[in-house]
Amino acid sequence: MSVLAVTGGTGFVGGKLIDLALAAGHQVRALTRRPQPARDGVEWIEGALNAPGELMRGADTAIHVAGVVNAPDRAGFAAGNIAGTSAIVAAATAASVRRFIHVSSLTAREPGLSIYGWSKAEAERVVEDSDLDWTIVRPPGVYGPGDMEMRDMFRLAKRGIALLPPPGKISIIHVEDLARLLLALTAENPGRVILEADDGVAGGWTHDGFARAIGAAVGQRVLPLALPKGLLSFAARGDRLFRGGKAKLTRDRVDYLSYPDWTVDPAKRPAPGLWQPRIPTPQGLAATAAWYRAHSLL
Repeated sequence: MSVLAVTGGTGFVGGKLIDLALAAGHQVRALTRRPQPARDGVEWIEGALNAPGELMRGADTAIHVAGVVNAPDRAGFAAGNIAGTSAIVAAATAASVRRFIHVSSLTAREPGLSIYGWSKAEAERVVEDSDLDWTIVRPPGVYGPGDMEMRDMFRLAKRGIALLPPPGKISIIHVEDLARLLLALTAENPGRVILEADDGVAGGWTHDGFARAIGAAVGQRVLPLALPKGLLSFAARGDRLFRGGKAKLTRDRVDYLSYPDWTVDPAKRPAPGLWQPRIPTPQGLAATAAWYRAHSLL
């Protein structure tokens, strides 16, 4: 099996990717900013996105998962997503790691909507302009056991309500399905293409439908309440005051949450022979709710 160089391995998606990679017999070199517990098959490489050190040494494939989702300003997004990607691309190029799998975001499709989307689009441009043998994956919303980004939605659903952005549609994907796709791309190369993967639900989910699915997962009927963008912006200011840098609802996030269609492009779905989703979203949401309960988070 091959040696994989992974960024973001201490995070939600990267951690699941490492689990599956080890189960498949791969060796992993994973970037970390702080000491990690020893693990068979994993070599933790001390460094950061702007200084990845020896991460790429001896690797066959690089999988760049790490990125900045929340930042206080444009400079923070640029440093994490654009400059960070540039440094990882440069390290892979210098180490002659030809195969490069880059995890982007659906928000890159609409870079004018938010600073986050702009930074992810610019990161894609860095990858596309490189000499690497790249494939870009744009996930939609990622959920699953261990996720902390959607926890507040589950906690509100338990109380029978769902506070939603203006009406729209989204796609969703379970973290294990996304990690399986990233791993599949190390074995089968579709070329320099951009892929958009989801749970396979045609047309995606309405905000109301997804909120009710979360309610079913926690055993509670929910009342979906769509909030106008102005009210969401006000709530974002409150979240910033209350949670500071840990705020989940930022002003930048309000901009892209309010966009009416975050569903994947069917033409960009991976070929069925390469990958197909395995985890139905209702089943995955139920498992996620069970994980929250088990960890006293719900």
